[in-house]
Amino acid sequence: MDRRQISGTIDEEEVARFSRMSGQWWDTHGPMAALHKFNPVRLAYIRDRVAEHFDRDPKRLDSLAGLRILDIGCGGGILSEPLARLGASVVGADPSASNIAVAQHHAAQAGLTIDYRSTTAEVLAEAGESFDVVLAMEVIEHVADVGLFVDLAGAMVKPGGLLFVATLNRTMKSFALAIVGAEYILRWLPRGTHQWDKFVMPNELEIAIEQSGLQITDETGVMYNLLADRWQLTTDMDVNYMVVAEKAA
Repeated sequence: MDRRQISGTIDEEEVARFSRMSGQWWDTHGPMAALHKFNPVRLAYIRDRVAEHFDRDPKRLDSLAGLRILDIGCGGGILSEPLARLGASVVGADPSASNIAVAQHHAAQAGLTIDYRSTTAEVLAEAGESFDVVLAMEVIEHVADVGLFVDLAGAMVKPGGLLFVATLNRTMKSFALAIVGAEYILRWLPRGTHQWDKFVMPNELEIAIEQSGLQITDETGVMYNLLADRWQLTTDMDVNYMVVAEKAA
């Protein structure tokens, strides 16, 4: 019998899994090591696409100044912090109270002002929150209802704003690399971090995004370059990929 507890978009088992690792979010050699390595490429992609869209200079240290950004499923704040350093007004949301506590503590030590909240997309959307940019990075494959989650995220994007989603494609290649390779052979991630049947195919995501009233404007694959020991953008979307969608002004 499936004993998973589902509440809207929240899968309580997934929340519990990441809560157990909350104390290791900022350990670059711990269970979040792969995410730390992935962070530079996703941050650069977000910065460059946002700068292009809002007519900013991506090379400026304050290129995101004046923009309100929501980081859904922020965890310990690995992505929220560099966005704040670029000048953005960041709201970091995560259903795990222990993750938020870690994020708040780390931001305080770094002297950063970030509005961290232990809450859900449902609560934020119901409160009428709106943002220039909404991020759902490496989170959609952990939610209970993809369609509902995308609807809620899209509803919080201001007219003329952007939605970013990063996730994993449901292919045999992703099963081999992201689960067998990353979790069992290379042990980059704790076993059970991902469930292959919850991976989202690009066409499924595109349908959900369009039904939420947004239009995809860019997409890219992301791959790990073993020789360079870093992640990089690629046209291959068979495993990791990111998309950007715009809400009409």
